[in-house]
Amino acid sequence: MSSPTFFLSAGDPSGDNASARLVSSLRTEMPDLSLLGLGGARLRFLGQEQLAEPSDLAVLGFWEVAKRFRFFQKLLKRCVDEIHSRRPNCIILVDYPGFNLRLAKRVRPLGIPIVYYISPQVWAWGKRRLGLIRECVDLMLSILPFEHSFFAAHDIKSHFVGHYLLEDIPAEYIASQPPTDGHLALLPGSRRQEVERMLPAMLETAYRFSMKQGRRAVVAAVTDCCDYEAMMRPHQGGEVVLVYDDARRVVHDSRLVLTASGTATLETAVIGRPMVVLYKTGFITYQIAKRLIKIDNIALVNLVLGDTVAPELIQHGATPDKMLAELEKLCNDDDRYRAMRARLNEAPALLGGTGASQRAAEMIIRTVEELGAL
Repeated sequence: MSSPTFFLSAGDPSGDNASARLVSSLRTEMPDLSLLGLGGARLRFLGQEQLAEPSDLAVLGFWEVAKRFRFFQKLLKRCVDEIHSRRPNCIILVDYPGFNLRLAKRVRPLGIPIVYYISPQVWAWGKRRLGLIRECVDLMLSILPFEHSFFAAHDIKSHFVGHYLLEDIPAEYIASQPPTDGHLALLPGSRRQEVERMLPAMLETAYRFSMKQGRRAVVAAVTDCCDYEAMMRPHQGGEVVLVYDDARRVVHDSRLVLTASGTATLETAVIGRPMVVLYKTGFITYQIAKRLIKIDNIALVNLVLGDTVAPELIQHGATPDKMLAELEKLCNDDDRYRAMRARLNEAPALLGGTGASQRAAEMIIRTVEELGAL
């Protein structure tokens, strides 16, 4: 086999993490695999030739993306030009649908195999993108159990490979026993926009919780994300501390979790900690989203479990009073706490167990070979 080159586009931190594990698995079969495209620190460490700085890619919300339209327009052109000139053996798109689906449409005429790993959440946002996916994507690799049947029902070739979190989270953390004296973990996200939007209300909740319950709170912080200390200064009373770049240990050592929606809810479920989920975004983005979202729950943990297991506090409902009330229900009611833990402990099996990255790599190689691109 000649030295292959893959173009891989992963525009956010969770995509970078999943992609790095995928690339490591691909290189067990293709040791000389070269990479170019978009990614973060993990893909850069693995030798990806990156066409943009990771910090420029992590943008959340319709309005926030619209404000940077020219940047993304230029970046799209650069990616298309590089694919035209370099002719990679495969294009792997990872989440990031606003950009990646536009890229797929532009390069589809080249006949290069296109695989989508971590699918766009079209099951939530409506079906208007399904035709584009059907036309442009050769294989959809799903990481959530309900996605495969959804795509199959719409004539899109799909395969459920399982969730990379099961190999990313330490085995001793999975479905582990919570410490009786554990803290309250705060997971405000990893992007500056979401942290600055959600952490102030989470901190007010945490200080009040700490004073009433006698438990400290720990913020899972991210280096160089934002000024956490400045957001903590207005608060007084209970004990709240910062732990940088070790979110899973923060969750593992906790008794309860207050988390932003997203992949963090699945991480918390896999570790087995009862949680309260919140979601807050910009006004314009929220107004658009509430008109487009077609599902009853937004938290991935609830979607995977098929029920509202973890309470969700959305936008104007994500107030310190409501967060505190939900946390105290779990803190003060042992039966409620145990019942949620029992449901959360179903998550690892539903997410497919370990080996997702290897299964995904095998499917990608098989697809590229079947399409004659290797």
